[in-house]
Amino acid sequence: MQKIIFYAMTLLCLFASKAIAQQTFEQRAKAIALRIESITKEEKDALKEEVEAVNKLLDRGEISLEEADKRKLELAEVRAKNIETRVGMEEAKLTDLVREKVDGRLPSEGRRTAFSIYWEKDSPRRDSIRNDRSESRTTSQFVFAVGLNNVVTDGDLSSVEGSDYRVWGSHFYEWGIAFNTRLAKNHNLLHAKYGLSLMYNNLRPTDNRSFVVDGNKTTLETNPIHLKDSRFRNVYLVVPVHLELDFTKKRVTEKKTYFRSHESFRMGIGGYAGINVKSKQILRYEIDDHNVKERTKGDYNVNDFIYGLSAYVGYSEVSLYIKYDLSPIFRNNAVDQNNISLGIRFDLN
Repeated sequence: MQKIIFYAMTLLCLFASKAIAQQTFEQRAKAIALRIESITKEEKDALKEEVEAVNKLLDRGEISLEEADKRKLELAEVRAKNIETRVGMEEAKLTDLVREKVDGRLPSEGRRTAFSIYWEKDSPRRDSIRNDRSESRTTSQFVFAVGLNNVVTDGDLSSVEGSDYRVWGSHFYEWGIAFNTRLAKNHNLLHAKYGLSLMYNNLRPTDNRSFVVDGNKTTLETNPIHLKDSRFRNVYLVVPVHLELDFTKKRVTEKKTYFRSHESFRMGIGGYAGINVKSKQILRYEIDDHNVKERTKGDYNVNDFIYGLSAYVGYSEVSLYIKYDLSPIFRNNAVDQNNISLGIRFDLN
């Protein structure tokens, strides 16, 4: 059952990442139309400046009227050719787009997309087009977080300083899909953030120790073999939920109000709950000049369920992230140890 959940989560994230990397037919067609409009305006403005320069020469008597008319005609032909060539390239893109639409390879207008992969880097109106496009009320992000991981013993935060685990060697990472819903129709501050993630909590014991299962308890004991590495990993499938404050300002014009997210300071507070997918101990040592890497999967008396508190604060897509497990790592140990993590979080819109 745990393997099925793990693989299902992997497939879900791969599918969602691929889906949000596409744009709809309407969005791409509109982008092409705007580029054609920009090309036409750009060439016409350039022609206007060139004609004005010819008129100044004529006014100063440096060229005759006949020469001025000839130059204007030549300039007009050059600009017309430029428009034909550049617009022709955009029309070819539009033809390809229509073919993709007919073949059913494009998402519908109702799907929210996250990455503007079709915008041309040399488009002079790309940024203004993006700013004039309001997001859907619910958007999606790919979430990735990484940082340091350790434990709090018996609820005492100061115990982290004298922890049984290496500070820099113990780490966590998390990845998943999140959905961000603007709570107010006409206000951009409050958002609900929720989704599905895989959390990996790694602990590296100090002093050549490793975990040993003794009945219904799990303890750290000195290993008789000199260990090059000792690592204990728990993997969890969790549902994170946060109330997010996004200070991205709305953009108001005469015709419309545009709402966007992840473009200014953000902060979120909430929690998570889920299940333990896998527990594993990894030991590396050397025997008779042979490097050995020993992986042992098992129950290790780890709690089947996990729940905790988390918060983040940052700017745009990057934030400082902290999470604390309210549930102890092990079920029956005499001393409760709870995971605490601090790192960097990326919400890729």
